[in-house]
Amino acid sequence: MTNTGPVNLWTSSEHVNYYLERADSISHRADGEAALLEFIAPGTRRILDLGTGDGRLLALVRQRHPDTEAVAVDFSPAMLDAARKRFVGDTAVEVVEHNMDNPMPALGSFDAVISSFAIHHLVHERKRALSAEVFGLLNAGGVFCNLEHVASPTQRLHEEFLHRIGFTVETEDPSNKLLDVETQLGWLREIGFADVDCQWKWRELALLTGVRP
Repeated sequence: MTNTGPVNLWTSSEHVNYYLERADSISHRADGEAALLEFIAPGTRRILDLGTGDGRLLALVRQRHPDTEAVAVDFSPAMLDAARKRFVGDTAVEVVEHNMDNPMPALGSFDAVISSFAIHHLVHERKRALSAEVFGLLNAGGVFCNLEHVASPTQRLHEEFLHRIGFTVETEDPSNKLLDVETQLGWLREIGFADVDCQWKWRELALLTGVRP
């Protein structure tokens, strides 16, 4: 089933380019992104994007909230290049190189922390630790919106999902370290987030949210 070791192929330009070529065609992705946008409050001023990739999600959020400042974090050289190209000339967006396997650097505080299909590449212990760090980075009333690739409850459902997105067990990304929704929601509640819920889900794609009281 899904690899649970520390494999991560996202430093590979070939792996990144293959993903970016398919990014717009991922089933129901736009639905999940639209759901996430609903949870970014009108008064949001500062946003952190974890695992920004080429900046796709952050760009969507800033189209809706153009007066915001943002920090976009990634560790993949190819993704960082793509994000910098997307936001070239936009002084309100800072692109920062950081590997989320390591504790988050001092970046200030934020009204919203967002992520899109990135955190599932971390080992489970680091996923939880990162969620706690996010809590510490949020201002009171700030929201954490994680549009994530999660584990199916059964192997059959996992294989069906892979088939729907054009993969098989043999060809799925070995960087994936998938975890079920219930465990992740439980972590958020234990950390202190309020209004924790899975706000949208299609098979293994889910939007998990929580607010810092």
